[in-house]
Amino acid sequence: MENNSSTHDRELLITRVLDAPVDLVWEAWTKPEHIANWWGPNSFTNTISKMDFTAGGEWDLVMHGPDGTDYKNKSIFKEIIPFKKIVYQHISAPGFIATIQFEEQGEQTLIKWHMLFETAEQFIQVVKTFKADEGLKQNIEKLNAYLEGMK
Repeated sequence: MENNSSTHDRELLITRVLDAPVDLVWEAWTKPEHIANWWGPNSFTNTISKMDFTAGGEWDLVMHGPDGTDYKNKSIFKEIIPFKKIVYQHISAPGFIATIQFEEQGEQTLIKWHMLFETAEQFIQVVKTFKADEGLKQNIEKLNAYLEGMK
């Protein structure tokens, strides 16, 4: 019997130990001048027009694809626990809730990045069409590389 409360068919999760202390990782995540430099898959650039990093605050950014396509993204921050957790709801399509957890491990940081999509169909489309799973891996690699330059 299928458990309808299960969300495994519509979620992405990546965990990674970043080679930077949690305060640096937090800064890279929470300051628009930093996040614009590493956000998104490889070869994407970003323009952040608004990043009100407070619970209920809006985050508006445009991801510029390597082919010249612009992808508008609008999110609302839902929960912020300094140096521990960021939760935001992506309200432009595709809809999802992202939860990013930060765990201090000495001079390193364990990051858990979870994305829960509204439906399994939407999740499948996002993974097949936009390769969101690969994009998330690239995003975390770009963050790790960016952190090296921040040290």
